[in-house]
Amino acid sequence: MTRPARDVRVRSAGETAHPDDPTLVLPNDEPVPAGHIVQQGAVGQPARDGTRTVEVVVDGWRFVLVVEDDARATLRERATRAGDDSTRGGGALEIRAIIPGRVASVAVVPGDSVEAGQTLLAVEAMKMQNELRAPRSGTVVRVAAATGGTVEVGDVLVVVE
Repeated sequence: MTRPARDVRVRSAGETAHPDDPTLVLPNDEPVPAGHIVQQGAVGQPARDGTRTVEVVVDGWRFVLVVEDDARATLRERATRAGDDSTRGGGALEIRAIIPGRVASVAVVPGDSVEAGQTLLAVEAMKMQNELRAPRSGTVVRVAAATGGTVEVGDVLVVVE
């Protein structure tokens, strides 16, 4: 069974990175433009977040790139939420898992009032506990995680209104 080609995100990395370099979303089956000579170097092992480092030489220029599945990157961005979006008032805010792991502890129950920065729960991953804190003040509407349960990237853990 073959998997359908999926879009990938590519960004520069390592010593070849420049702060103004864009992140590109490319179809996985996009051909190399005519007239370009491309040699792929060593492909790194996938990191825990699903990214791979790839060394590429294009027309004699060496580039170190980070390549990742676009769908996974989009999910991680939604789970992370930008600081501006998470601190705005109004509406329910879903706190999502940004790493896979096991729920080590839950510090809130529905109906609790929380302040910005207050610990909501802790997720254990790779023998380390990562505390998830409230990005803004509000009231806990729902707790979707239980102590001892496992979570995947993007799972809703707590909803704050």
